[in-house]
Amino acid sequence: MRHEQSGPGAVDSPGPGRNPVGGHIPVAGGLARVGLPYAREMGAEAVQVFVANPRGWATPPGDPGQSEAFRDACAQQSLPVYVHAPYLINFGSHTEATVERSVESLRHSLRRGREIGARGVVVHTGSATGGRHRREALAQVHERLLPLLEELTHDDDPALLLEPTAGQGASLCSLVADLGPYFEALERHPRLGICLDTCHLFAAGHDLAAPGGVKQTLDELVDVVGEGRLGLIHANDSKDVVGAHKDRHENIGSGHIGAEPFAELFAHPATRGVPLTIETPGGKEGHAADVARLKELRDRG
Repeated sequence: MRHEQSGPGAVDSPGPGRNPVGGHIPVAGGLARVGLPYAREMGAEAVQVFVANPRGWATPPGDPGQSEAFRDACAQQSLPVYVHAPYLINFGSHTEATVERSVESLRHSLRRGREIGARGVVVHTGSATGGRHRREALAQVHERLLPLLEELTHDDDPALLLEPTAGQGASLCSLVADLGPYFEALERHPRLGICLDTCHLFAAGHDLAAPGGVKQTLDELVDVVGEGRLGLIHANDSKDVVGAHKDRHENIGSGHIGAEPFAELFAHPATRGVPLTIETPGGKEGHAADVARLKELRDRG
């Protein structure tokens, strides 16, 4: 079956201003018990969480009481929630065990996302390992990932948000243009969306710091995947220069991207209503400062 409908896209977000700004929050010790106070202290208007060890294959059931308390509190506060799936997931792997574990792990993240009221689950787009051709890897993406999208039949199921990487190795998606074949492999499913990481884009070769660089990149995104597919932005500056293919995040305005491109990001029609979450260094104080900086850039416009 080929899907032609528009994607999940951004929802008109209830947070202050044009775009809710927040960050990834720690939840070890309890989603509500630990995560919610951290979100308040960093001034978050949107949050992202892990629901499993991001560097492992475990699929923990979670604490039902904490999940319910977290979901209810976020709903009451109109706080958009996103889940980041584990980093090991790779639907382009040549190793069958890795692909099987990827299916199980992503299905778990999607199920837990629904349980905590998440709008979207972010997953890295993976790479073609073992020297296989990209076409072969994308055929496997079609075979193994598309069925998980077909399982998202409830109104409150989260969208699946593909996150291109910084371009290391045989990455299947790093440049915006790479999303075209990936979307085709998944038949442009209506539950399919995009999470853009500004550091990844910059590392892959999109010069967001150049005059007009943000507009050019976002215009290309709309051309490649269509309107309404952008569901989340990871707002991170870069420790390295453009095209370095290194995924090293820096605080907003302290890296090679600089602060001004983030102001341009807020102004583009493709980002309307799309939340931004930071994944920057510095702990709670650094996170609060980055959230405040982004809010200042947003509200300035």
